[in-house]
Amino acid sequence: MVTLQASPVTPTHAQLQATRQRIDAYIQSLANHPDRREGALPYYLFHPADTPISGTVLMFHGFSARPHQMSRLADYLFRNGFNVYQAALAGHAYRIPDQYWPQVDLKPEILIPLREKVSADPVLQPLLTSMVAASETSAVSPSPTQMLGLMTRLQQLEPRLLDIVAAIEQENSPEFDRYYVSSHLGYLSDAQTRLSELETMPGPVYTVGLSVGGAVALALGAKNSRVAKVVAFAPLLEVYGETRERYVNLAGPLDVREFGWDDLQFPLGCFTAANQFGAFVRKTDNVAALRPKPTLMVLTENEDAADPRINQSFAQSLGRASIFKRYDNHYLYTFPSAARVPHPMVDPLEQSQGMSNTYWKPMYQEVFRFLTQTEFNDSSLKQNDEVPDLPAVPPI
Repeated sequence: MVTLQASPVTPTHAQLQATRQRIDAYIQSLANHPDRREGALPYYLFHPADTPISGTVLMFHGFSARPHQMSRLADYLFRNGFNVYQAALAGHAYRIPDQYWPQVDLKPEILIPLREKVSADPVLQPLLTSMVAASETSAVSPSPTQMLGLMTRLQQLEPRLLDIVAAIEQENSPEFDRYYVSSHLGYLSDAQTRLSELETMPGPVYTVGLSVGGAVALALGAKNSRVAKVVAFAPLLEVYGETRERYVNLAGPLDVREFGWDDLQFPLGCFTAANQFGAFVRKTDNVAALRPKPTLMVLTENEDAADPRINQSFAQSLGRASIFKRYDNHYLYTFPSAARVPHPMVDPLEQSQGMSNTYWKPMYQEVFRFLTQTEFNDSSLKQNDEVPDLPAVPPI
């Protein structure tokens, strides 16, 4: 096993000031925006000038969440020698998802007549009305039976819909642009802008992300030589469950509204864009670009968002040997179902499906080991005690 360990770097006052100015200008533009989302501003943790650091960690939260979602991990890495920049996912600093978040839509010539059929349909309207009413007070997701019924009815209203959906389900289909308009690549372009704000910061940049943020972290690693290593927690490379994915791809572009988290109402088409972005990350050229770059992927069997089988296959493809070179700096760990670790695994206080992550302390420590030593000890995550030879994690 080859260990890749970067030497510490020491940012000067001028380098820190230039970096702060660029990030501060961006944060101020968000703060002054009339559609800003409360509590969703990015932030950074930088050590004083002339202090040696191990590099800068650029972090991305999960879909519909906010930068502070991973604040405990950010604080741990900062306390132990890293500068940290907690970015906001594309558009997520704004409170009007329809206008600002990446989204997939049917083209108007298809969408408008289909929407009229849906609004006049006596079978679909009661279901959609009940979903909207329920989402006023909590996050709502139809049952698999409801999803199948909705999809069947939509196909009856528009027989072409199966052909249209095939264009989104067949990865990188040339027919996609025929039927859809999509801003899903906004996740990458916005993240690249955030990375550019670290241009004057010396030393390596490491990307860390959860869920959709994990997909963004991987995409940045594939597309930018500045990124030295990637950590992805349950990256959303494909929506979990065949029925769920079909529902997202079919109903999403119709502006069906399903979720109601954090007082936001957003169209399911925003989640369709996240799924489409995950397919982009899995493209062959991105896999090839990531192979020479160390990665750590942490998954869970208790998934309700990202398909663990797709993630495992993706991780395995990164380490697959080529004719000329072997890549052995890729690590994968999957929490078993008995560990009761949910999809949003980074914050121990975040509950999902009645579960929370009691293994968060050794998980933080193994992230530190990976970033500083390019090593990973999976046995650490099989118990929830801290690792004695790594920096301790502050209690909650």
